[in-house]
Amino acid sequence: MPLISMFYGIVIQMYFFDTKQHHRAHFHAKYQNFSVTIAIDTGEVLEGKFPPAKLKLVDAWLEIHREDLMADWQLAVEGGQVFQVEPLR
Repeated sequence: MPLISMFYGIVIQMYFFDTKQHHRAHFHAKYQNFSVTIAIDTGEVLEGKFPPAKLKLVDAWLEIHREDLMADWQLAVEGGQVFQVEPLR
């Protein structure tokens, strides 16, 4: 699973060919023992739990980089090489 970005202890990743379970463009965020799957288009949590303060950081990052994430999603579902997205600063 490629690493897309990392900030404030949060790791953002996408799986290759990951369209069967959620059927929507999404990414995975991990922080300590927490893991969450988030829809790129709406920011909706599709699965998992995350600390609220860290989820707000992920939401802010998503708003800034939605277009980059959609481009990465297209590459990932085709099995292509995804690119890194700037971390939240």
